[in-house]
Amino acid sequence: MTVSLEVADGVGTLRLDRPPMNALDVATQDRLKELAEEATRREDVRAVVIYGGEKVFAAGADIKEMQDMDHTAMVLRARALQDSFTAVARIPKPVVAAVTGYALGGGCELALCADYRIAGENAKLGQPEILLGLIPGAGGTQRLSRLIGPSRAKDLIFTGRQVKADEALTLGLVDRVVPAAEVYAEAHAWAARLAQGPALALRAAKESVDVGLETDIETGLAVERNWFAGLFATEDRAIGMRSFVEEGPGKAKFR
Repeated sequence: MTVSLEVADGVGTLRLDRPPMNALDVATQDRLKELAEEATRREDVRAVVIYGGEKVFAAGADIKEMQDMDHTAMVLRARALQDSFTAVARIPKPVVAAVTGYALGGGCELALCADYRIAGENAKLGQPEILLGLIPGAGGTQRLSRLIGPSRAKDLIFTGRQVKADEALTLGLVDRVVPAAEVYAEAHAWAARLAQGPALALRAAKESVDVGLETDIETGLAVERNWFAGLFATEDRAIGMRSFVEEGPGKAKFR
């Protein structure tokens, strides 16, 4: 399989495994969607790591496969391409991308679907589609501009240039930079910590932020308000408040 889902200690690792560069062909896209939906459903998965291995995250789409596709073929495929990435973005649990080596084109777009990005010092990210006479087609024009702002996103998209880890951190394209050998361990630790948190509250927080970014502030406030009030019906809320009163902050053990 070109993508696998391995679960341990509440953390599901979505592992890309299509040597040598984890090119995201149609079969890999479809498998990614399938496993993202599985991670969404599974109660034993409380947080997710997306990882491509020690040397490369994903170098982009399979250009040889796309070269043989005409306009009609891509009209039929483009929605499925976007849907595979959207399935990752909509996992209602904390998701961290562990980025080593190249994360270009579709690889960069996949990293953008995560809530948090930890990059190795050897990482290189970018949207080089313009160099093929194309634009990003798996959400790059939308998610990148929302993450780093429209002018910075346009610079990367218009030029197709690659940025190293230190510039990606300055741009806000990644959130932490660590030695390449430590990327997966750091990402797993981030996910494992959140896997112990209140699952429904984390889901509420993620949905409130994401929906708010896609709509006007009044609608976003309504989503936040409804989730905030609704969480008062959960056992985790009762556990969290009782623990705070009796033991102080940060000691609650959620179920």
